[in-house]
Amino acid sequence: MSDISALVADTRATLVRIAADFSPAVFASSLAAEDMVLTDMILRAGLPIKIFSLETGRLHPETLDVLAQVKAVYGYSIELYKPIDELVNTYVAANGINAFYNSVEMRRECCRIRKVEPLGRALAGNKAWVTGQRRAQSTTRAQLDVQEDDPAHGMTKFNPLADWSEDDVWNYIRANDVPYNALHDQGFPSIGCAPCTRAVEPGEDIRAGRWWWENPDSKECGLHMVDGKLIRIKSVAA
Repeated sequence: MSDISALVADTRATLVRIAADFSPAVFASSLAAEDMVLTDMILRAGLPIKIFSLETGRLHPETLDVLAQVKAVYGYSIELYKPIDELVNTYVAANGINAFYNSVEMRRECCRIRKVEPLGRALAGNKAWVTGQRRAQSTTRAQLDVQEDDPAHGMTKFNPLADWSEDDVWNYIRANDVPYNALHDQGFPSIGCAPCTRAVEPGEDIRAGRWWWENPDSKECGLHMVDGKLIRIKSVAA
């Protein structure tokens, strides 16, 4: 069982270091539970780390509701980055609106248009970016480091919650009255676009509801990949 107090202290220290040594830095929030933990830490401490989210055009209403919750609780407006309409329209016209079900390639192309390209715009001009990824989330994240090099974007990437468990996340949320996505109470431990996310059954892997028609080793959208491969390169330790 992890020591939540130590985890919180370490994570806060990491965020303070990012703000001090890697400015300008941004936090890419999916508006899910992990990201709400980091949102709470960043905003309560008044850290100069801008928070943004990718509005893919296919998010659940419950996910979009989190934006209003953050505004109400913290007085902060999360910046949204959206896909380019022309790219979306071309993809849909050529393949159909739900072509991502047809193959991994079609799904990744949809993710590229709706997530990866907007992410590139959101990260431009920054020295580092922060994510809510955790090692325990999936096999593709088992080697996750708190600090990594990101050669795809030419910057440093931080995963301050890498060591956290699912219980750690929820213990923090409950102890600090952190707002969260209502879908988590409906069996959605991991939340993405509505057509690509389903609730999971008790005992299933927490990311079993993401792209459930694919093999576990393909379940990444491309936000954390380089040339189609998940790359983990340790940066210089603090």
